[in-house]
Amino acid sequence: MISPLVIDTFLLDYHLGHVILFGLVVSLLGAAPLKSQKIIASILAGFGVIFLMAPYTAMPPTFILLGIPLVLVGALLWTMAGR
Repeated sequence: MISPLVIDTFLLDYHLGHVILFGLVVSLLGAAPLKSQKIIASILAGFGVIFLMAPYTAMPPTFILLGIPLVLVGALLWTMAGR
């Protein structure tokens, strides 16, 4: 059994920005087999909004600023997607 101290020292290296970014990557990998541009666009825009709404004290500003291009790219992909 792993001691709680080992788990705690491992998790101290990460913050909310890393968790949201990991969720974005896993969501994109899960949606990739569907080959739907609208699903990818909604995932990107949705995570962009999540990055923008996350508390400023829980992660560095670079992760928060990542939300702006994600929303823009998501909106552009949605607009360019076919039926």
